[in-house]
Amino acid sequence: MKIDILTLFPSMFDGFINESIIKRAIDKKLVEINIYNIRDYSLDPHKKVDDYGFGGGAGMVLMPQPIFDAVDAIKTKDSKIILMTPQGEKYNQEKAYALTHEKHLIIICGHYEGFDERIRSIVDMELSIGDFVLTGGEIPAMAISDSIIRLIDGVIEEESHINDSFNNNLLDYPVYTHPSDFRGMKVPDVLLSGHHENINKWRKNEQIKRTKERRPDLLEKR
Repeated sequence: MKIDILTLFPSMFDGFINESIIKRAIDKKLVEINIYNIRDYSLDPHKKVDDYGFGGGAGMVLMPQPIFDAVDAIKTKDSKIILMTPQGEKYNQEKAYALTHEKHLIIICGHYEGFDERIRSIVDMELSIGDFVLTGGEIPAMAISDSIIRLIDGVIEEESHINDSFNNNLLDYPVYTHPSDFRGMKVPDVLLSGHHENINKWRKNEQIKRTKERRPDLLEKR
């Protein structure tokens, strides 16, 4: 898979692509990530990419020309173009799995007050990571890219994401490690029993219990 990210702040992605699981996935050539500076595609001699919105109002608006030209330069017949915006569809694990089947993602990070409405004409999907507003789309772009990359075969062990929260509309079960007794808080006996059938039953029950307590809305989908 190839992921191309269009942003005004490329250096924000330095740590993202150079650390931990994402870096290993890149080194193993399981994913290719390219960061493009939108300003590089501006025709303005001062690399201007924003302007005041027609009709007045606070803040600056991203102009269409740099983004149109950037997308034209990198898109292919396999590209799926995603716009990060608070007005987009709410992102979830189901969408993460669906996007793993794409060969090429182009993610556009908005910034400032917003973006020229005409930019919507070239995107295939608008996504939001929640009902709140950030200063730009860079952090959501990282979050979505991370959630997709970890699902690609070979990036992490399959078992690690099969039991993730939100799979089958259930939250993940509790996990414990050594010591078995820490400050009087003990690991449940069933996990020390070695009885795998009982452990699996306990985990399933804990998933249902935790989901009922914390996210009952998920149970309604089941």
